[in-house]
Amino acid sequence: MAIIRNIKTKIANQKNSMTTLNPYLVFKGNCEEAFNFYKSVFGGNFQYIGRYADIPRTERQTFPLEADEKIVHVSLPVSNGTILMGCDSTEAYGQPIVSGNNFSLSVTTDSRDEAERLFNELSTGGQIKMAMNETFWGSYFGMITDKFGIHWMINLNQANYS
Repeated sequence: MAIIRNIKTKIANQKNSMTTLNPYLVFKGNCEEAFNFYKSVFGGNFQYIGRYADIPRTERQTFPLEADEKIVHVSLPVSNGTILMGCDSTEAYGQPIVSGNNFSLSVTTDSRDEAERLFNELSTGGQIKMAMNETFWGSYFGMITDKFGIHWMINLNQANYS
């Protein structure tokens, strides 16, 4: 009986966790077209849609001006708790975009400690693409590719959490 109680407690704790996992899709310049299509399929409204032109000038050194009208980030809720996210990218930002490597798993945590733990553990044997750091959009954020080649984005929206 104690074993069942322990299992039920672990399941309850997992359900109460504020950590979420969402797909993040990367496009070669047609993100807006793709997300308008997904919006027509899933319904709803964009939670956020931003363009590279919206990035503060102090952060623009790595983004080419010709990308100004492309999507820097879009999010579309598709169910209760699941958000489809995406952006436009080019080879100038890193690796070439091909089917199969054009997505990441985005993890949002409810604490800085949990964000650090996930980042450190997932990066073991992998490659850090962007170290955990404060961002201009108000998050504590980092990107890695794990030792199995899976791309991860770890995020703590500091406006919502401490």
